[in-house]
Amino acid sequence: MLVRFLLFLVLNFAALGIGGFFTGQGVPSDWYQSLDKAPWTPPGWVFGAAWTTVMLTFSAYMAVAWDRFESRNLILGLYLLQWVLNVAWNPVFFQMHWVGIGLVVITALALLVWYLLLAHAEEMGLHRFWVLPYVMWLTIATSLNAYIWMNN
Repeated sequence: MLVRFLLFLVLNFAALGIGGFFTGQGVPSDWYQSLDKAPWTPPGWVFGAAWTTVMLTFSAYMAVAWDRFESRNLILGLYLLQWVLNVAWNPVFFQMHWVGIGLVVITALALLVWYLLLAHAEEMGLHRFWVLPYVMWLTIATSLNAYIWMNN
């Protein structure tokens, strides 16, 4: 279990690193600073703290899910789709400035993570709550992206 947790931890933080690479100037960029952002947009440090928490708890979820899902192909496929969507959002939003497509990507990611929370409750038991921080953060992040799309 510990080895799987560490493996998913490395993969999850690699996704953040790759996404961060494509973010470029990101939040301090002139483009992002000029956007009309949601009044509930948290300060910059919250993003790092939130993603760190999310990746720690999601790694624990995945380590347990690997043993509990009937189909390892299903959990691996869902995980890989989540990984690709997570990485893809950064270049779509920050590099290409495709806010609407970014909203589609992050909405798909949020729905996938909601699916992991709700659809496999029986297999995961109380361990399903390890994915709750990811669900909560993506709900907030999706609302921030939607606000930017609607107001810019």
